Amino acid sequence: MDEERFWYEDGLDAEELEFQRRYGPWKRSTPTDALAMLRGYGGEWWLAGGWALEAFTGVRRPHGDVDLSLWRRDIEMLRLHLKDRYHLWSQDSGQLRPLTDEAPEQPATSEQIWLRKHALAPWEFDVIINPERNGRWVFRRDRELDFALADITWLAPDGVRYLNPELVLAYKAKAARAKDEHDLRTTLPFLSDQQRTWLAKMVEHLHPGHPWLERL
Repeated sequence: MDEERFWYEDGLDAEELEFQRRYGPWKRSTPTDALAMLRGYGGEWWLAGGWALEAFTGVRRPHGDVDLSLWRRDIEMLRLHLKDRYHLWSQDSGQLRPLTDEAPEQPATSEQIWLRKHALAPWEFDVIINPERNGRWVFRRDRELDFALADITWLAPDGVRYLNPELVLAYKAKAARAKDEHDLRTTLPFLSDQQRTWLAKMVEHLHPGHPWLERL
């Protein structure tokens, strides 16, 4: 089976089609779009997910959106930076609420913000709000673990910062969907021995007996 077509049959798989019927369409944004949008933004940000793997391996893959991440402490900075260009909507288990001048606070339970230019425009970015502890990046799969941002990200020549591939795959191990299996198979040959060992230990820690462990 063609590996791209099982993701997006005629552009959308059934899950994505149902999502868009409920919440509206998504524009296929790119890291270049994120870089342009955040030019002049004063906070730290980085990309995760499939785009991070593609940037690391150089192997092209389909993408549903851009997984943009930043610190919770910087949400208001982001809102003010985008105020005249984008509407920000807090997303919490399917519940959407706009972040406005009158109500700019992100609910404590929400870890996502969706961006679009107006109500008739497609969504463009899914912003993941990352927790921190003493200025360190907290791993949402196990919040007892934290790391310095510089240790778990890398900076590409174009100025975009990406989450390390071993961490992206550690996130993907939980669901292990067809596209996650594809990402593992594609990325493994590019990992260093140190990255591969780290990933194996983390998958064993998070998911003892996981099928990926035999391949790691």
